[in-house]
Amino acid sequence: MEELQSGFIYLDHAATTKPSDSVIQAVASCMTECYGNPSSLHGLGLQAQLRMEHTRKIIANSMGIAPETILFTSGATESNNLAIRGASCTYGRRKKHIITSAVEHASVRNTIRALEEQGYTVTRIVPDENGQFRAQDFIDAVTDQTFLISIMLVENETGRILPVGEVFRKIKKKYPDIITHCDAVQAYMKIPVKISTLQADLLSISAHKIHGIKGAGALYIRKGVRLTPIMTGGSQEKSLRPGTESVPLIAGFGQAVTEMQNSIETRFQKAIANKNYLLNLLAELPDIIINSDDADPESSKNSPYILNFSVKQIRSEIMLHYLESRHIYVSSGSACSKGAKSGVLSAYRIPDQLADCAIRVSFSEQTTEQELLALVQAIRDGHANLIHKK
Repeated sequence: MEELQSGFIYLDHAATTKPSDSVIQAVASCMTECYGNPSSLHGLGLQAQLRMEHTRKIIANSMGIAPETILFTSGATESNNLAIRGASCTYGRRKKHIITSAVEHASVRNTIRALEEQGYTVTRIVPDENGQFRAQDFIDAVTDQTFLISIMLVENETGRILPVGEVFRKIKKKYPDIITHCDAVQAYMKIPVKISTLQADLLSISAHKIHGIKGAGALYIRKGVRLTPIMTGGSQEKSLRPGTESVPLIAGFGQAVTEMQNSIETRFQKAIANKNYLLNLLAELPDIIINSDDADPESSKNSPYILNFSVKQIRSEIMLHYLESRHIYVSSGSACSKGAKSGVLSAYRIPDQLADCAIRVSFSEQTTEQELLALVQAIRDGHANLIHKK
């Protein structure tokens, strides 16, 4: 495999982020100095447990909740599976109806689809003709058989923000027994994520989306909500997630949250500036169609960290390979789809010929205007060269 050359431009932060130096140091410290099993009764085990509990407090404080409501997992996919499958085993024995959106990440979408194949019924709410989700559509979908509603907060391909708080508050007021789950992976540490505002019973987050290490995630579980474990084993994490906890990755998670929280507003404003700058540059190119809802990039309907657009007549994978030849790394959508056609863009009524040409650019605080200018110049060159070859 060809090694990445120095000077490459990385604009795929919604897929994963580079771990920060302090995160790497925190991980290394746990691996070399605090490597005990947190379940062991000796001093080294106690040190590991204390390091893990310190991160639990950091994450809990960031969302305004009690530390004991945070459960560590291997990542958002496991968190989403435990939330949805665990709730279905507990609350879905008699009631068999689930409500979700038509734009969920594969870890939610495919988990719910698997339950559907086992006999559950599913209502998938689609956006309106303007690409927006109406809260009332979710409320109207409730039946006397509904036990779970799962909605992501920030959609990971276009950056559109779904009305989770409004939906969940209304659900809880009218149907307090329905379990509410939110995949907040693309929102956490980027836009406000407070449990009191969202009214989520269950909420999933991931470390590697915020400069932590892959392999660490967490699930918030509201007090009183009962989940059935989806794995069996030891009594770690209240017997809901058996297996020795990865203290180094968890410590790195805590360090990442601390760093992000200390600069969340600064990073948010920089993301807005970067997105506006890129939109202005793209407006000067021919054959560019914006797929994200960005009439107002500062609107509460959009995350400033993601921009999706199509380069007409150039298929995504062809443009991606051209940009890669210029050492610029973007994506065509969710990394988990591995290039498969996006059902998300179809749900937003984006025609297949544009969806097939979609590019997703996702920012971090490290993104510079020079990088975005280089991206647009490469797209301009690529469009001219590739159209000419047709």
